[in-house]
Amino acid sequence: MNTAVAVTLMRRTFLSVIAVLSLLSPVNAQVSQLPGTNSPQPIDPNAPNNLRPITQSNSLLSIEGGDRLVKEAEQSVSAQNYPLAAKKLQEARQVYNQLSNFYQELNSSFSGIDNRVSDSQRQKALLTAQKRDEATFQLALVHRAQNQPELAVPLLIQIIKSQNPTRDLGKKAYQQLFELGFVDSPFPTAGGSSSSSSPKK
Repeated sequence: MNTAVAVTLMRRTFLSVIAVLSLLSPVNAQVSQLPGTNSPQPIDPNAPNNLRPITQSNSLLSIEGGDRLVKEAEQSVSAQNYPLAAKKLQEARQVYNQLSNFYQELNSSFSGIDNRVSDSQRQKALLTAQKRDEATFQLALVHRAQNQPELAVPLLIQIIKSQNPTRDLGKKAYQQLFELGFVDSPFPTAGGSSSSSSPKK
């Protein structure tokens, strides 16, 4: 009998504690801002003309953000810091690929509704796909410099698939495969033709 009373008392006490805790207001963590750092400020919804495009230099999801990563990779290559260069180029590839996919989706969404907007998004999709393939080629070269052909080969094949073997970047990628010994037929042959360097996408 005493045990049943003790259990009931414990339950009531436990429920009381939970009730008290639920009434307490949550404590918000305060993060101190380091001096000289520029943290993003929220956009005021009451000021619709206060537009801040994501093409600012501090945004990663932009063509400028991808270009910045490629430049940092080039500096790392110059310093022969190949692991950092590979990391930066991989990040640039991801940024350009995301942008290309987003622009393609916008192109599809506006197709037949507003051709001006659709064409603009298509051009941006092509530009970012080209930049993605160029970053991919540079990444493959970095892997070659690190004596990692097993990482370079799949990247080179992706470029050929995206660019087409007859375009400049596609030819360069195939030449790398030939130099690595992955393929044994040279391309282009003596009568090969050249064309533009636009990607398929």
